[in-house]
Amino acid sequence: MTTATTQPNESAHDRRDHHAYRITPARVLRSEWHKLRSLRSSWITLVSAAVLMLAVGLVMGTTYTSDGGDSDVDTVVLVLYGSILSTLCTVVLGILVTAGEYSTGLIRASLAAVPRRLPVLWAKAAVFTATVFVTMLATALITFLAAQFFLHDTDQAASLGDPGILGAIVGNSAAITLLSLIALGLGALLRSVPGAIGAYIGGVMILPEILSMLPYDVVESAIRFFPTQAAGVLGSATPLDGDASTGGAVLALCLWAAAALGSAALLLRRRDA
Repeated sequence: MTTATTQPNESAHDRRDHHAYRITPARVLRSEWHKLRSLRSSWITLVSAAVLMLAVGLVMGTTYTSDGGDSDVDTVVLVLYGSILSTLCTVVLGILVTAGEYSTGLIRASLAAVPRRLPVLWAKAAVFTATVFVTMLATALITFLAAQFFLHDTDQAASLGDPGILGAIVGNSAAITLLSLIALGLGALLRSVPGAIGAYIGGVMILPEILSMLPYDVVESAIRFFPTQAAGVLGSATPLDGDASTGGAVLALCLWAAAALGSAALLLRRRDA
C-alpha cells in the first residue's frame, strides 16, 4: 500500500518540476528582457538617444526662421534631425546586446540554459526591436510636438494630422529600429564589439558613399536600397524624386536586417559558444 500510494505522488511532483523548469518562448523572452533592462548601459544608451533627438529638435525649432533659406526642407526631417545621433546610440546598444555577451562570457550561461540556441537570438532581437521602436516613437512624437510649439508661426508649421506627417514619424522610428537590428545581427555574427562597430560604419555608412562616386546607373539605382538611404525615405513626409518608394524602402531594410540575423543564426548553430 505504501509503495502504491507514494508512487503517483512522486510522479505528479516530478511532472510539476518538469513543467516549472521547462524552456518556453515566453520564458526566454522574459529572460532577455530582464537582461536588457537590468544593464546600466542599456538605460544610458536609450536615454542618450532620446535626449539627443529631443535636444536637436528643440534647437531646430527655436533657431529656425522663415527667411533662412531652409523652407524647402521636409518638416519632419528638420525637426527629427537628431535621429542621426540617436541611431548611433541604438546601433551601439544593438551590438552590445549580442557581442557584449561574448566579451563578458555571459553567452555561455545563456546557451547552456537554452541548448537549442536560436531561441536566444530571436528573443534578443524581439525584445530589442520592441524596446527601441517604442522608445524612439515616443521620443519622436514628443520632439515633433515640442518643436512645433516654436514653429507654429513659420513656414515649417505642421500638425500630426497633415498628410504624411504621422507616417514619417512612425517611419523614422521604424528606420532607426531596423538599422539598429542590423547592428545587432552584426554583433552576433562577429562576436566582437569593436569588430561589429567597424563593420557597421564601414559597410552601412561609408560603403554607399564610396559606391555613389562610380559613374554607373545600375550602381546609383542599387544604392537607393542600401540601409541608410532607405531609412531616409521612411523618415520623410515628402520623398524626393529618385528615392525608393516607401514600400521598397521598408522591404529593403527588412531584408538587410533579415540577412544579418540569418547569417548570425546560421553560424550560431555551427560554432561553439
